[in-house]
Amino acid sequence: MITKLLIANRGEIACRVIKTARKMGIATVAVYSDADREALHVRMADEAIHIGPSPAKDSYLQIDRIIAACKATGAQAVHPGYGFLSENARFAEALEAEGIIFVGPPPKAIEAMGDKITSKKLAAEAGVSTVPGHMGLIDDAEHAVTIARSIGYPVMIKASAGGGGKGMRIAHDDAEAREGFERSRSEAASSFGDDRIFIEKFVTEPRHIEIQLIADGHGNVLYLNERECSIQRRNQKVIEEAPSPFLDEATRQAMGEQSVALAKAVGYRSAGTVEFIVDKDRKFYFLEMNTRLQVEHPVTELITGLDLVEMMLRVANGEKLPLAQDQVERKGWAIESRLYAEDPYRNFLPSTGRLTRYRPPTESASETLVVRNDTGVFEGGEISTFYDPMIAKLCTWAPTRLQAVDAMAIALDSFEVEGVGNNLPFLSTVMEQERFREGRLTTGYIAEEFPDGFSGGALCEDQHFDVIAAAAMLMARREQRRGGAQSESQWHVQVGERAETVVLHQHGPDILVDLDWRSEAVRLTWQPGDSLAHLDWSGGRHAVLKVTPTTSGFRIRYRGADLKVLALRPHVAQYLKHMPVKVPPDMSRFLLCPMPGQVVRIDVSEGDVVEDGQTLAIVEAMKMENVLKAEKRARVSKVHVVPGAVLAVDQVMIEFEAV
Repeated sequence: MITKLLIANRGEIACRVIKTARKMGIATVAVYSDADREALHVRMADEAIHIGPSPAKDSYLQIDRIIAACKATGAQAVHPGYGFLSENARFAEALEAEGIIFVGPPPKAIEAMGDKITSKKLAAEAGVSTVPGHMGLIDDAEHAVTIARSIGYPVMIKASAGGGGKGMRIAHDDAEAREGFERSRSEAASSFGDDRIFIEKFVTEPRHIEIQLIADGHGNVLYLNERECSIQRRNQKVIEEAPSPFLDEATRQAMGEQSVALAKAVGYRSAGTVEFIVDKDRKFYFLEMNTRLQVEHPVTELITGLDLVEMMLRVANGEKLPLAQDQVERKGWAIESRLYAEDPYRNFLPSTGRLTRYRPPTESASETLVVRNDTGVFEGGEISTFYDPMIAKLCTWAPTRLQAVDAMAIALDSFEVEGVGNNLPFLSTVMEQERFREGRLTTGYIAEEFPDGFSGGALCEDQHFDVIAAAAMLMARREQRRGGAQSESQWHVQVGERAETVVLHQHGPDILVDLDWRSEAVRLTWQPGDSLAHLDWSGGRHAVLKVTPTTSGFRIRYRGADLKVLALRPHVAQYLKHMPVKVPPDMSRFLLCPMPGQVVRIDVSEGDVVEDGQTLAIVEAMKMENVLKAEKRARVSKVHVVPGAVLAVDQVMIEFEAV
């Protein structure tokens, strides 16, 4: 058995691999860059080796430094995780040449499946259903337009060596095809060192459903059910689940068997995933094969009871798979929410900085509920500009889908993250949406449900009652601490434009909350200084609210809503109407940098008149190019930045004046 394993990765996946290796009695070696010197995976591993500067191209993508680290520590094997070198055939070959075990597929399989153009040709030869498209090389933007017209809009423009949503654009017309080609090619060259692009038909009302495979070196290949990954933004998955709420048994089996056939055709070994686009009639088309462990693998583990990392290690050690296809379980339902350092109020733009507070919900496992959090960060740690902005992967499992969704909603409410913008409120909002709860998903879900962007969750009456009641009870508890304990008290609670009169009656540990439209008993778990308030209602409902005290109330975050709530005694509340309202400054004449990033290009000059929708600049953040456009007709009065400049969020880039 492998006795020492080097993990050629960082963050949550490195920590995830270390946990299984430790369970198996395998010593671990972490590698780290300058930026990751104090990272969690470095702290968790038995040994750690420095491999270079912060940029990934100078550290985690340096094959010779990974091999040198193996030699220095005596590591017999390397687990690549996902991203970085995980699908690099040259890396697998280099390890093999040094007698080091690569915990992944053979180099030839990586090479065949890693090139999207080649993989589609091989899939078609293996009898796998594929999407119509142009698999040849594309000369330039005008050639891309000609191809797109021949296929028929809409089309998907993709980097041949792409992954993780980078180098991908949807085009609905010639203009979008031109710009999509240029941006995809630029991102592909920057992220993968390969600017080849291909174009295929974009399937309408598509679902993104993938089949998890595991194969050994003895000719055995299993499919471990499917995952639904349709909730995406910028072609990057955000919420995944297993199984899919859409597939029937016949489609599941057909997709699984075609995936196995493809794996056998390329001599596959280890864990891998075959991704499909599925239309509204359950017709499915091959997208690509990921020759590595997927980010979303935990949901498969939760419904099958299998440890995919352990299976990868045992396969790499030459063992046979421990079960047959008819022994693969599909028990209950699992949901995964990817927690990113991205601000949903700013169109999910990356956010960087220090995690001043990081308190995940308590992990647990029982016959009726599992809460799991895969993470690679800690309180006080930093989210840098150098790597993917993922903070954690929060997973829940329960016997039914709705139970798993409800458990996820509570777990998200209980997750505390401060210091960086994050998508917690967005994830919470999705869990409450009727369309999501009914499983009516497509890859266009976010664009369709949030056409004007995300502005916060909308509370139902039960949840509004939770907020009003909590504010009154929390203020009463604060008053009690100051020595003003009363068995009955009355409060004026205001949430936005809505005001309520709340009467509280204390009965032992329980409080009767009285409004003119509702009355219910509740037990409050909270003391001044606590950041979470737990409400257990007499009807059996449980609620968790994030609370931050203000002068006359609280900031309350709950189910995606971020609320300023006033809670005052009635005789004080009567003076609210006399308080002046602060008007925010008008910033419409400035183009502000929406995220920390680097200026790639400035497309206008001082004195230019720009039109609504015209491209002004391109800013790169987290290896993604973001196109900034004019919101109205105006004249450029001053350009404050130059290409190459590194900007902070909200830094002024361009100043305008009326035409």
